[in-house]
Amino acid sequence: MNPIFKHGPSPQHRLAIVLLLSAALVFFDHKLGSFETARGYLQSVVSPLQYLANTPKQMMLWAAENLVTRKQLIEENQTLKINELTYQEKLMELEIVKKENERLRMLLASPLRSETKKMVAEILSVDSDPYTHQIVINRGANDGVYEGQPVIDEQGIVGQILTVGTTTSRVILITDVTHALPVRVSRNGTRLVATGAGRIDRLSHAHVPHSADIRTGDLLVTSGLGGKYPEGYPVSKVVVVRKDESRPFAQVLSQPVAEIDKLRYLLLLWPEKPASIFAPKQTSSVTNDNNGQTAPNEVKHVSQ
Repeated sequence: MNPIFKHGPSPQHRLAIVLLLSAALVFFDHKLGSFETARGYLQSVVSPLQYLANTPKQMMLWAAENLVTRKQLIEENQTLKINELTYQEKLMELEIVKKENERLRMLLASPLRSETKKMVAEILSVDSDPYTHQIVINRGANDGVYEGQPVIDEQGIVGQILTVGTTTSRVILITDVTHALPVRVSRNGTRLVATGAGRIDRLSHAHVPHSADIRTGDLLVTSGLGGKYPEGYPVSKVVVVRKDESRPFAQVLSQPVAEIDKLRYLLLLWPEKPASIFAPKQTSSVTNDNNGQTAPNEVKHVSQ
């Protein structure tokens, strides 16, 4: 069946009609605002598509702000631990100053301890021998480390440098049976000697008179005698005091304030004088000791 109208408007006529209608719509919309309501409805219909099209961009922004790599988290965690270690050491120094003020020391005649050099070190390995308490750190002669140098953590005294290599050093802990250091009771100044008991949670104190004023819970700090450890740093807390008159001395045991079994980062301290002044003497004594006596016995003697 043939259509009634074989020929419709030509393409040119269609184009002209569309252009006229478009111009009319633009005119009425611009001058009279006739299509504001229709535009609002159309915007409501199109808005879900706009949100959908913008979703990938929003997801990428969220991922960039909230997702970090494992390496970045580890680095930030290590930085925070190192900062905490440094700040805790600062707090210990402030506590020392407060106690000196409480003892009415004349600060003008006895100035405060000058700022000492410090260096953060990380533990590389722990000695597997159950009869020795020693660790290896990632600092050595290239970093200025010297034998006999005091080592602390954020809680208190940990030990001292036993031997020094080029890039690593061995630390003997205060709980080693061959290590000893002079301490005093923070409450009243009573002097003792803290010797390692071979346990990570115990220090022993020999030759303590029954008349000594020592109580459970007393904080023991370094006395500064011998010049090995700086004065006033926490060492341990007294946990056992037994005074048996049938024995010549009282039995006193303490627990280190440093968590020896959880060490990771440590601080190396330098004295007020340059370490090079002390290093040759320490090297000579240890060398002679290696030829004759055992190194731990020498460290025990030096610490005292």
